Formats: sequence, C-alpha cells, structure tokens
Amino acid sequence: MSSVDYEKAQKLGKKEYQYRMMHGMRPTLEVLDDILPGWGNFSEVPLGLVQIPADQIVGTKTGGRSNAFSANFMPILKDDTEFAYKWSALCDSHVEEGIREPIKAYEYMNKFYVLEGNKRVSVMKYFDVVSIPGTVIRIIPKRTEEKENKIYYEFMDFYELSKINFIWFSEEGSFAKLQKEVGKAPGEVWSDDERLDFSSIYTRFSKEYKERDKDKLKITVGDAFLALIELYGYKQVQDKTTKELKNMIIRNWEEFKLLEKQNAIDLKLDPTNEKKSLLSLILPSSMSSLKIAFIYEKTAGSSAWTYAHELGRLHLEQAFPGQVHTIYYDNITKDTIEDTIQDAVAKGCDIVFTTTPAFVQASVKAAVEYPAIRILNCSLNTSHRYIRTYYARMHEAKFLMGAIAGAMAVNDKAAYVADIPVYGTIANINAFALGAKMINPRVKVYLEWTSKKDQDIYEKINCTGASCISGKDMVIPEDMSRYFGLYCLENDETVSLAMPLWHWGKFYEQLVRAIMDGTWKYDDNSSEKKAINYWWGMSSGVVDVICSEKLPIGTKRLVEFLKETISRGEFNPFSGILYSQEGIVQGNPHYSLSPEEIATMDWLLDNVIGSIPADEELQETVKPTVLQQGIKQKER
Repeated sequence: MSSVDYEKAQKLGKKEYQYRMMHGMRPTLEVLDDILPGWGNFSEVPLGLVQIPADQIVGTKTGGRSNAFSANFMPILKDDTEFAYKWSALCDSHVEEGIREPIKAYEYMNKFYVLEGNKRVSVMKYFDVVSIPGTVIRIIPKRTEEKENKIYYEFMDFYELSKINFIWFSEEGSFAKLQKEVGKAPGEVWSDDERLDFSSIYTRFSKEYKERDKDKLKITVGDAFLALIELYGYKQVQDKTTKELKNMIIRNWEEFKLLEKQNAIDLKLDPTNEKKSLLSLILPSSMSSLKIAFIYEKTAGSSAWTYAHELGRLHLEQAFPGQVHTIYYDNITKDTIEDTIQDAVAKGCDIVFTTTPAFVQASVKAAVEYPAIRILNCSLNTSHRYIRTYYARMHEAKFLMGAIAGAMAVNDKAAYVADIPVYGTIANINAFALGAKMINPRVKVYLEWTSKKDQDIYEKINCTGASCISGKDMVIPEDMSRYFGLYCLENDETVSLAMPLWHWGKFYEQLVRAIMDGTWKYDDNSSEKKAINYWWGMSSGVVDVICSEKLPIGTKRLVEFLKETISRGEFNPFSGILYSQEGIVQGNPHYSLSPEEIATMDWLLDNVIGSIPADEELQETVKPTVLQQGIKQKER
C-alpha cells in the first residue's frame, strides 16, 4: 500500500510543480537560508517542543533536500529511488502506529522551515495531519517600519500570552483586537482551557471557511474569523454548531470579500443623477409607499444630535404625505438595539435608519438576517457591504464658521467645543481652524472636548480668554442653553454670530426618493463592489450655515461667496500647503486632500491648541461609539 501512496503523493507533487512553473513561481520548497537577513540582523530564541501547524510548514532550513519535494511538500523523485523507499517506510509507520519522533525546525515570520524530518512532514501532510510536533528555534528579525515586521512583533507579544501560533492577520492591531474580543485584558495570560476552546472553534471555522473560499480571497483565515467575532461576539460564535457556523460564513461572505480591498469604501459625495430608463418611466413604481423606522440613542429633548434627526423624520413625512409613514424609537442602548430592529421589522418597516455609529454592528447583523429590509447607519468611513452608511460633510460648514471666527476674534483667540473623537470630527475641527487662519493668520483655536472625564469645559474656555466660541451645533430643546453655534461673549452675554445646520430632512428626502423611483440601485452598479457611504454636503443642501443679523455685512458676503464656491466644487477647504501640530502634512500648493484623506484624518492643524483625547480620558458613556468609530490614532 505504501508504494501506491507514494505514487499518489508523487502525482500531487508533480501537479503542483507544473502549475507553479507555468505561473512563474518557485516550484520547490522555500529555503530559509536564502531569505534570512544578513548576519547580525536577527537573533535566535529556542521555543522547545511545539505543536507546529502543518499548513505553516513551507520549506527547509538548507537547500539540500528542497528539490526532492514540490512546494506543497509532496515528493517528486522517481519511485525507484532510495528516497521513495524511505518515504514509503515512513508511510507504513504512520498508518500502523503513528509518527511520534518530533521534527526539528526553525520559525521565521510565523512560517516554519524543517532542519530534520522533511520526509516525516511530507508523509503527514499527505495524510492531512493538522499539526506536527517539533523542536523549534525562533528567528527574530530586527524591528523595522515594514508592515509585515510590525505584525510579526505583535504576534510574538500575543504568543507569549496565549502560546497560539496557528492564527495570522494581514493588518496591524489585529492580535490586540483578538485578545480583547475573546474577553482577555491586555497582557492577560491564557489558561490551557481557554487555549483549547479557542483551538476548537477556530479549527471548525477554518475548515468551513476554506471549503467556501473557492475564489481564494486575499485575506487570512484569521482576518475573516476576527471580523465574524467582532460582529457577533466570540461566545455567540463559539456556541454555534458546525452547520450554523457554515451558514454564518456563507451569509457573511460579502463582508469577508470587502476585507481584501485596500480602499473598501465608496464615498458618494452627491445624490445619484442617473436617469431612469424609458421602460421604468412607463411602468409604475413598485415602491409607491414606505414604512420607515428611526432609531435614536437619546431623546430629541435631551440631545441636539437626536433632535436634528427627529426634525429630519418630520420633514420626511411632510415631503411624502400619504406615501411615507414613520415610527421612531428613542433611548435605545447597545443592549436593546437588536430587539428594537427586530421590532421594526415585525411592524413591517421597509427601511430602518440607525442614527449613531454605536449601532452599526447590530445594523449589519440585522441586514444579514433580513436581506429584504434596507438598513442604513449614520456613520462615516464604515466598511460593511450589507448596510449603507451616511453622514454629512459638516467640515464645509465649519470652514465658514472658522472664517467668521477669524474675522470676529478681537484678541486672536477662538475656542472650539468638540464632542466625540470619531471620523469626521477631526475634519470639522481642522476646517474651522483653517477658515479662521485664512482670515486671520495669527488666530489660535483652543480645543475642548465634552466627552472627556471630570472637567468644566466652559471654565477652561474662560481661562483661555477666547473672544469667539464654537459651541454645540444647535440648541437642545430641554436645555435651552445659549452656548450653541458660533458666539461671542460681551459683558457675560452671548452674542450669536452663526449656526451650522445639519439638514437631515433634505438628506432623507433625497435618499427615500431614490429608493421609491428605483435609482437607489445605481449607487451599487460598479464591478468592484465596495461599502457604500453617502457623504453629502452643501452641494446637495444637507449642510448649511445660518448667519446672525448681528454679523457685519461684509462678513456675510464673504460667507455667501465661500458657500457658493464650495457648493459648486470650485474650492476645497483642505487645499494647498497644510501644517499639523507635528509638521508639514501636505507640501504641494496645488494639491487638495481627497475625500478619503479628509474623512480619515488623525492630526490637528498647527494653530489648534489641544489634542485628541486617548481612550482612558473619555467618559464611559461614549466608549461604545469610540470603539466602533474612533479614529485610529498614531503612536505618540
């Protein structure tokens, strides 16, 4: 029988060899000595006896035996050679009693290279053994700024805690995310039971994922597994039967496909202007009426953000009398959001708007569960295929507000009150600072955050002596505070100068009209499927600035001029040379930042006095939103 197995293995080896030759790839085993950095650029650490994942054994330490095997470790030498006889004898040993003698191997960048035991590895790979015992020496390269090197150092930190070597990621920060998702604190060591439980669910996931991965996605199995447990929770995935896990993988496949794209988000900057076909104009629309649910994290009376969306909901009913019926839910939490969406579906809603980034995971899960329901989440730079997301280019309005502040700040000092450090917020701050600097090069913008712990921000603003203050965007009905919009303080009295406007009603009206007339589908007609994020601004009427009567006429004219040029696309606030607090960001005077660069910026302009708060500085109530949508800060 062993000779028959050798012939089968040899055929597998030759097939792999020929395939690789035809595609310009190395047909035989990788050789570690050929790829190691120069002497002195790495160190060696013995790991002792380790269970080596078989699919991570990719080559040999030296070149002596590399040509006896194809790249998949199957033999390619003739069947009448001494090599073939020894391979066949090992095959008999494996079938009769199992190969027990550990191999010797080197680990480099989480791949393994055999020093002794190449034929044993070949035989066990032929029989689809999952792991192979081996005495391992780890080769550690010097730290560099290369992405793969950084991921490897993150892996080594994770390995020290978990002793898990069979998972790998293609993005930085993923090992720390995994540690968190399985319920472990940073630096917390895994127990043997936790390691075994993880191995069990990951092995089941890996098997089902690989069977489904016919297109060979350019992500690791670990990338897909992490995405799944981030969405559903580790415990929930762990409790699934193999059949349930398989169905979960199939239903979430579009999410996995999105992970392999470098630019996975398609920012739609204006409403679609696709013309309907003649046939669709003749035939009646199938969406003649809609029932829509709005889900709020707070109440309209206690939150300016919720109040703005509630005004949008009321506008929608007025815009489509008799055609659109809306319902709303408020004071919803992360613990109740899933049940709330289910209730909206049970009540026959065709569209569900979840109006905070904290609800994005529940929105995706519901969209997978109810594919016929259109679910949209209000967030920016969110990469999901099963939902669409939306936001407004408020930085355009903030630029105008900054220009007003630059003109009105009599002592070259302005203050800016920000809420939560999520995508979009940093662009708003910087746009305000740019507008102020354009009018008054000497102006400084003092930044304060309402989401930071234990502080009186208005007391801090008073200490700066700022003569112009950008507060909350609009009034809160139950608060009726005077500190909103852009205002000055004169003899302890607030003098309103301008107010930015989130006109969600116009956004909802245009989006719902696109759904009702069928042009919604045109937003997803490209061959390269991406996550769709509506990011509309002044050009579509969803962002505006309302000027106070007390504003000088010349300043009003300036605001109108800037508004018109921005709306027509003739001027980008983030154009020309830009300096951050740490130095030059963009040095080309003729270049403008792209929408993607604006949406994801994680730096503050050089005339901003303040910083982006770290997680530990934030109030507990805002952490769910920051966890979901917080900017990825650079190491400081």
